[in-house]
Amino acid sequence: MNRSIEPAVDRSKPVGADFLQLDTADAPPGGLADWLAGRLRRAIADGRLPAGSRLPATRVLAAELRVSRGVVTDAYGRLAEEGQIAGRGRGGTVVVATPAPPPPPAGPPAPAPAPFDAAPVPASFDALRAAPARINLSPGVPDLAAFPRAAWLRAERAVLDRLSAHEFGYGDPRGTPALRRAVAHWLARNRGIRADPDEVLIVAGAAQALALLGQVLGQAGLTEVAVEDPGSLGTRQHLGHWLTATPPVPVDADGIRVDALRATGAPAVLLTPAHQFPAGVVLGGERRRELLRWAGEGGLVIEDDYDAEHRYDRAPVPALRGVLPEQVCYTGSVSKLLAPALRTGWLLVPPRHREAVLAAKRFADLGNAVLPQLVLARLMESGELERHLRLLRPRHRRRRDAMIAAIGAHLPGAVVHGAAAGLHLMVTFPAGLDCTDTELATAALAHGVKVQPLSWHARLPHPPGLVLGYAAGAPGEITEGVAVLGGLLRRMG
Repeated sequence: MNRSIEPAVDRSKPVGADFLQLDTADAPPGGLADWLAGRLRRAIADGRLPAGSRLPATRVLAAELRVSRGVVTDAYGRLAEEGQIAGRGRGGTVVVATPAPPPPPAGPPAPAPAPFDAAPVPASFDALRAAPARINLSPGVPDLAAFPRAAWLRAERAVLDRLSAHEFGYGDPRGTPALRRAVAHWLARNRGIRADPDEVLIVAGAAQALALLGQVLGQAGLTEVAVEDPGSLGTRQHLGHWLTATPPVPVDADGIRVDALRATGAPAVLLTPAHQFPAGVVLGGERRRELLRWAGEGGLVIEDDYDAEHRYDRAPVPALRGVLPEQVCYTGSVSKLLAPALRTGWLLVPPRHREAVLAAKRFADLGNAVLPQLVLARLMESGELERHLRLLRPRHRRRRDAMIAAIGAHLPGAVVHGAAAGLHLMVTFPAGLDCTDTELATAALAHGVKVQPLSWHARLPHPPGLVLGYAAGAPGEITEGVAVLGGLLRRMG
């Protein structure tokens, strides 16, 4: 028996609510309260209304459905009696209990993705990032706790105070003029690159820069880009998604071997010349001249300047883009300066590719979010970002020194590479190791320490090793994590 008085509803007119897409045309005659209670139960059961969800006020939902308020009150009352919803005064009516989930299907559980497969796939990085660990020594992770929250909030308030209404609309796909100008000034001051703001394209980090370049170069018939070896697995995967081949080129103490690059026949190459990833070497002077000769003959260089601002024991290295802009695509970001979560970077390309890359960016996302761009521009132009960098350098140096000392104490025989700059070290082990580096990384993760095996980043023959980040952990954590690695090596040996 219905406890509410239900007015007649004109079924010829559309009657419904956005909430759960309720439509009274679906209700049986004379059964509105039963129908509404049933729809609410179903939404609670299938998860559309999880615990804590707030239901519309009875008056509001009744108006949207064009029914009496008593119909909605009656339906809510039935679910309250069943213990599924409860009134919270000014907090409204909320879901307080949901049905127990059904038992899992019979059979063995699906295996969790293995982060350290010998042949990693793009999902391997996702699995590794999601894996819990007490101590994170992954490369590429900056000191996230040092994010300048107060400076960011001050800049955000200043931006919002001055922002006009029309600036809340869609932005320029190239990026806001303010950030493109700030990036051009930053590159001139810090990387020796003279660029007009109109040459700067704001992108969602270096990952999107590589995706745009891979897409555009592939469409232009350039389907092969050589990469350093060892070299970043992640960047190789991003390029490989769009291109036919990414042939490996060996790296030695002076950087990429240009003779080996020529031997591949590849028309383009991806480089990290200021601080090679993961070996940490700098592209030497003679090697630079060889590379520039290769580029002057028509080769294209993609310069990933991922962490050049972080240096401790050596002079700054100018970017290749500043020497040969007609043959160098240049990308950088704030992922290592501030935080990867900002997903903000920049891309400079030679004029012949500029319009195609801009078109690819436009059709990818219409441009980055405007507000974070304006805040970042203010931080860059006010000097706050450089002050932040000056704060980070001594902190990173202390953490790097702690890691080198711990490696000396707990990993005897290991060789440290790339200590003069960056946020990571590469460690190689002597011949005769009784386990692979992926097995060591897997065991370390099982003991709460997250690292990356060097073999992930190498396709050519290379000694086993690890790539260890030191920016995100305190010296004590770093020492403890390396001690765990040492203990594992002794047991596995």
